[in-house]
Amino acid sequence: MQSNIFRYNKTFNLESGRSLPGFHLAYTTLGELNEDKSNVVWIFHALTANSNPAEWWPGLVGDNKLFDPEKHFIICVNMPNSCYGSIGPLDTDERTGQPFYHNFPLFTTRDMVKAYRLLKDDLGLKKIHIGVGGSMGGQQLLEWAIEEPELFEFIFPIATNAEHSPWGIAFNASQRMCIENDATWKEQHVDAGLEGMKVARSIALISYRHYEAYNKSQHGFTIDTEGATIDKQIFKAETYQRYQGEKLAKRFNAFSYYFLSQAMDKHNVGRGRDSVRAALQSIKAKALVISISSDVLYPTAEQELLAAYIPNAQLAVIDSYFGHDGFLLEYETLETLIKDFITQQKENYKLRIVN
Repeated sequence: MQSNIFRYNKTFNLESGRSLPGFHLAYTTLGELNEDKSNVVWIFHALTANSNPAEWWPGLVGDNKLFDPEKHFIICVNMPNSCYGSIGPLDTDERTGQPFYHNFPLFTTRDMVKAYRLLKDDLGLKKIHIGVGGSMGGQQLLEWAIEEPELFEFIFPIATNAEHSPWGIAFNASQRMCIENDATWKEQHVDAGLEGMKVARSIALISYRHYEAYNKSQHGFTIDTEGATIDKQIFKAETYQRYQGEKLAKRFNAFSYYFLSQAMDKHNVGRGRDSVRAALQSIKAKALVISISSDVLYPTAEQELLAAYIPNAQLAVIDSYFGHDGFLLEYETLETLIKDFITQQKENYKLRIVN
């Protein structure tokens, strides 16, 4: 595994109309490029993950896994706006000498792809064998497959959408309201808004999981209050929500969380491209769209739309009680679906050649 930094030192214009004198991207590579550079797997991470997919997708990335460094050249870039090495709100604004904080120029998913294309060119890549990503990672993948229709051979957008829904925006807006109502949020220091972000994460978890997932894993009371009087009982579901907020606060910051959620809200592949349908119809990669049956944040109807408009795309629905987080947890099913789809497409290609 190699951790790398790509630096671009020319003016970079953003969708917002703002510009930067340059930017940097942190990215991780696993494996080596083969001679004809035909073994590239580009993985796109979701909201709060980093550029090392072997860490947050261990069931799919690693030795003898679906995406194997012995066979593939695997690359994953930390999203701009984030806090794992790419340009983000806590970085120094070269024009002021001070951290950006609240004044960070937002990168939309389309801006992210624009930056990735510069990295791709710097690496000398002409073709990407497989592009795969779930949730916000899938949003970036779709943007890129539209921007460069000839680039990807296979794409696997998982639990994602072509345009972020009013439902999803409402969840994100509610989370930002939690941060905004933290008394420290307007201050300019790294821990500003952190308590609000803990509450925001609690809200997010409800959208990431499903009724059945909580029923199976968070039923009942915490061990130390079992048998106590009713006013002293603490539910597992409550302690779980608090734990998740504390856990995120140890590795993330409210500024990145705030801007990343805004970038997700602004995702719309149809913006400036006639329509969502027209944009999706321009994709030329072989596409398997994957849905999670219990996903309340990105429901199956959104993946059905993708599969309906991407030419010759197929749809697979994973029956899972994990909710949206199923895209991170259903390793075996994802591996089977992806392997089978690639095999099927290769067999179909052979049949066309023979006929």
